[in-house]
Amino acid sequence: MSNLIPVERIENKIYIIRGQKVMLDKDLAELYGVKTFVLNQAVKRNIARFPEDFMFSLSRKEI
Repeated sequence: MSNLIPVERIENKIYIIRGQKVMLDKDLAELYGVKTFVLNQAVKRNIARFPEDFMFSLSRKEI
């Protein structure tokens, strides 16, 4: 059985960027208990499952 993550912990990882609520890959990876590159690799392998506007890359200024 999986452990539930407290809502507050998730809410603290949500940012407003470009007027959209987003979660950073590093934060999602942490919540899932995997390394960031593993999460990104899984997304790349399954890119067809995600809508085109599902994710975007941040500019250096936004980081």
